[in-house]
Amino acid sequence: MRPLPALALALVILLAGCGTGFQGTPAPAATPDSTETAAPTAPGTPAPSTPTGAETEAPTGTGTEAEPGTDTGAPSASGFDFADPPEDRLGWEDGLWYNESLAITPEDGLNATELNATIARAMARIEVVRETEFTETVPVTVINRTTYRQEFAGGDANYTPAFRAFDNTKFEAMFMIGEERDALGVQNTNRGSNVLGFYSPPQDEIVVVSESATPTLSTEFTLAHELVHALQDQRFNLSEYRAPTRDAYNGQNGLIEGEASLVEDRYRQRCAAGWSCLNVSTGGGGGGGGDLHLGIYFVNFFPYSDGPGFVASVYRQGGWEAVDDLYADVPASAEQVIYPDRYGEDPPVDVSLSDSASGEWERVCPDAPRPGSLRPDYATLGQSVLSSMFAYTLYDDYNSSRLVGPREWLNYDEDGNLNASDPLNYDLPVTNGWEGDRMHVYANPETGPNQTAYVWRIAWENATEAEEFAAGYRRLLAHWGGSRVSGSQDHWRIDSGPFADSFYVEVDGDTVTIVNAPTREDLGAVYDGYAPPS
Repeated sequence: MRPLPALALALVILLAGCGTGFQGTPAPAATPDSTETAAPTAPGTPAPSTPTGAETEAPTGTGTEAEPGTDTGAPSASGFDFADPPEDRLGWEDGLWYNESLAITPEDGLNATELNATIARAMARIEVVRETEFTETVPVTVINRTTYRQEFAGGDANYTPAFRAFDNTKFEAMFMIGEERDALGVQNTNRGSNVLGFYSPPQDEIVVVSESATPTLSTEFTLAHELVHALQDQRFNLSEYRAPTRDAYNGQNGLIEGEASLVEDRYRQRCAAGWSCLNVSTGGGGGGGGDLHLGIYFVNFFPYSDGPGFVASVYRQGGWEAVDDLYADVPASAEQVIYPDRYGEDPPVDVSLSDSASGEWERVCPDAPRPGSLRPDYATLGQSVLSSMFAYTLYDDYNSSRLVGPREWLNYDEDGNLNASDPLNYDLPVTNGWEGDRMHVYANPETGPNQTAYVWRIAWENATEAEEFAAGYRRLLAHWGGSRVSGSQDHWRIDSGPFADSFYVEVDGDTVTIVNAPTREDLGAVYDGYAPPS
């Protein structure tokens, strides 16, 4: 592996081991056209700055507001009466007010009473920040990372060969996982290394992952994030949100994870401003280490990076009521999350792509992995995945070339530091202008079990945007060792490496069609529009 440049190393330090989310079977995180169907959570919450040092419950905080209006309906800490109210109210849960201090010593771990008190106070605090009442308590379990890997990140042996072939081919098309590796296994390894917690709608339960061998809650921020998901579930029934494709999933989760991340960030601000908060230093960087695949991480990280900005833009226009309204009409694509002004105004295009495979080549149509899951016979990857595909050339270990500069991909704050709440920029010039895409996957038993083919058609706003993407894609082929066949810019061949195959790039007005197959002859067998080089 080539050494990571300093900026890449900074990104690894910021992101590694920082993942929270919600489990869905068949909730939203369970039904993208990738492998979140097999895992309890989508990794990816960044780690914003926290109060310095280990805190053991400082004196009662002041309830200082992070933004105007976020404490509406909650009591003031000034001259505060901590007596239980006659009936449930905002900012009070299970005998605790949001601004109370707890007589606990978190350094030696929390016993059941201390954990329950921390959960109750965190629920009260979420109510204050989100201005919404919980209707019931939420069970919380704390496990260590070894247990998480064994019970939740081990994959699913019940996947059919067709499902595996389909999933492997998508990640091959992204130039992230070659044909010789199992995409499901690589993604499960990522989850095992970076997930910090998840909420499961079917079980109505939060699981927090502890880095210590004896599981203990060292901070309340992951807990806060997952409590937002529990609150969403109580109000909107997250199990009803099912996204059939990766792009639809990233649009939908731009709302669900975006709101949770935004509320968590405001929660952190309150802790920095005066709330007494559980935040014990563990002496490490968090996470479970392991072989983190940054390309896959970028694909999954999108809702946590751009989602908070999308939700914040809606909040600025109409407060939390406007955010609530989004659940009746979630973003239809990652593009609508990247560009909030396009929400409701620029729906993705339904790309037309007919089958024309001949000979032994047949369409791969995977079954849904579980009853109730959605699994179309095509993939739609979206702008966020396309951006991840190009950005991964900054970090892959294939060669030293890159197609995206660090200043294009990484967001910095006004002080020149990597922006912890929105570190990645999925609005790249080469992918801006995406309108829709559709990918069909094909297999041929004569070519071997791991060799597949695909036709990927991507629609753009206009012919100029299509040409810009096609030019960028050709550079991507060259990055991975590709060369032109007979001097044609449409015909390419990668002779060795993880993505050795033949490629055909067709530009027709505002549409780009990419065809991939093991050989040049196979290109014509899977796509009747293929024109051999002269």
